[in-house]
Amino acid sequence: MFSRPSFISDEAIAHAVATHWLPEIADISYLPWGFGAHHWRAIGGGATLFVTLDQLEPRHTATSLEAAYAGAAALAAAGLDAACAPLPAHSGRFTIDVGFGVLSVTPWLQGRSPTEAEARELRHVREVVLALSALHRAAPPDGLRFWTPRVGPEFADELRAHTAEPWTSGPLAEQARLALAAHDDALERWTDRYLELADVAFSRQDSWVPTHGEPHNDNQVMTADGLKLVDWESLALAPPERDYADLLAAGNALLRPDLAMVELFALDWRLSEIAEYARWFAAPHIGTEDDHTALEGLYEELAGSAE
Repeated sequence: MFSRPSFISDEAIAHAVATHWLPEIADISYLPWGFGAHHWRAIGGGATLFVTLDQLEPRHTATSLEAAYAGAAALAAAGLDAACAPLPAHSGRFTIDVGFGVLSVTPWLQGRSPTEAEARELRHVREVVLALSALHRAAPPDGLRFWTPRVGPEFADELRAHTAEPWTSGPLAEQARLALAAHDDALERWTDRYLELADVAFSRQDSWVPTHGEPHNDNQVMTADGLKLVDWESLALAPPERDYADLLAAGNALLRPDLAMVELFALDWRLSEIAEYARWFAAPHIGTEDDHTALEGLYEELAGSAE
């Protein structure tokens, strides 16, 4: 997130990292990176760590997030070179509850994420395809969750009812509500198609594979040792097409996807994003940079067509 969290201090993060991972903290720095979680760089004891604070509901439970990060660590230990996996705490767990969410750490990578233009270059796309192919061939770690639909059949009706009256939760609330209300027919159509395709996917569940879930360019780091995939919080068993969206957008000819599953996961992204933005703007907010970024994200998802 771009905005530093108001509910927890850098000192509290440093104390938790020192207690559970590093013997001491010489420096803690907030990183205004990404969107959805908060990040810090912690230095101490001769090591540098990338620290993530994930909030749980509605995307996760403490159990599902621990399983995802433990699964990523198991994949890395089994030889998945592209996985930059979380490090275990002294307890052996990969997540630590700090009251406002759960904390995890990964090694600090020397490298950078590709730009969107770089991520579309054929050489880079081939490297991503190889990394994902290795992931999809890997034996599923114990306890790895199965993908499930992010919204249910009641989603469109509940959102229609929720947007029927003005929102007074913050300066961007009415803009968000009006945009959602203007798309209620499309939301119902998308939801019906989404659940129809989910049923098709479930009928083939014995062929599901480990999937990253969000292997886009911001979750890739180019290092001297090759491509690394980071942010494994969405790791789950699913059809491989769950990982293909950006590759297909780049016009990749190395894949032979099931087009129905491509459509399913385009809808999965769109509807889950819309659901999160609806919760965001129905809740109190003050118009921060993150709030404005979220509103643009909502407009973008509503404007697109997954059909």
